[in-house]
Amino acid sequence: MACLSDDTWFALSQMRTLTLQENPETFGPNSAMGEYRLEKVFPVYAVGVSEPDPNLIVSVANTASTVGDPIWDAVKLEAKLEAEKEPILSSFLYASILTHDCLERALSFVLSNRLQNPTLLATQLMDIFSDVIMHDRCIQCSIRLDLQACKDRDPSCLSYCSALLYLKGYHSLQTHRVAHALWKQGRKVLALALQSRVSEVFGVDIHPAAQIGEGILLDHATGVVIGETAVIGNRVSLMQGVTLGGTGKETGDRHPKIGQGALIGASATILGNIKIGEGAMVGAGSLVMKDVPPHSMVTGIPAKVIGYVDDQDPSLTMKHDASKEFFKQVAISCNEARSNGAVASERDDGAT
Repeated sequence: MACLSDDTWFALSQMRTLTLQENPETFGPNSAMGEYRLEKVFPVYAVGVSEPDPNLIVSVANTASTVGDPIWDAVKLEAKLEAEKEPILSSFLYASILTHDCLERALSFVLSNRLQNPTLLATQLMDIFSDVIMHDRCIQCSIRLDLQACKDRDPSCLSYCSALLYLKGYHSLQTHRVAHALWKQGRKVLALALQSRVSEVFGVDIHPAAQIGEGILLDHATGVVIGETAVIGNRVSLMQGVTLGGTGKETGDRHPKIGQGALIGASATILGNIKIGEGAMVGAGSLVMKDVPPHSMVTGIPAKVIGYVDDQDPSLTMKHDASKEFFKQVAISCNEARSNGAVASERDDGAT
């Protein structure tokens, strides 16, 4: 797949700048989400261009039809190839992808058909999704970064096309982005209706007020619960069954804040207004109720620090286990601690 032209890189960079200007409290460099370089998580868009032309303002929707959108181009090409391989899917692939002129409209079509019910029609949902996504530069950028995250980090993801069509983690996340935009517009009832449908259809429950960064992977996604005041930074990966919840009936800011680049293992439960540091890794099945230092590895019930990770962003490597040598050292340390404790206990018994 070819790299973007300079004009397209300018357009994406300008879009990113405008997004930061329009939402500094959420996406600014001093925010919980923070700013990051696209090159690190979106290599297909890294073409070595330095500063964008400040006078060039082009939306992603226009970019797709003027100077090229490599993600959308890849999706269309993959859909054409799949239609040739599986003629029985040709009508489905044409209606879902090939009939549309940009990624935004194709995604709107896919989501509306996945979430429709007898009283919430696909045509109504299509209008809602299209209206929000086509007018929100932040979402336009996020849908591509999230799609790239699926392709890069999920070994079972065959293509951009398959992620767009079939991965419910991706679908849940993009529906949340629309619901979050509606929530900020004051259309809270509609936002909650979308949250309810996502919970029913995909088994994923994300409150519309939750703030979620870009380049996010919800791998498998089943059983993921994200509370109202939770904040998730950029480039985070969450496995199935992860809960970012509160500790009771308290109100206000009561949910976890996940630093960028963190990797949260399957069925991990993180409760309360606590911070998971940047680049931290939470082991599968852990219960976390205290702050986690940056780039540390925690596991257990309750979770404790068992070491530190070498990767700047473990969410990108998706390595859920440490090296064999690391665990060997942990085992030796535990045995030594137990032996020292036993010796001390014997001494105390002798002294009495």
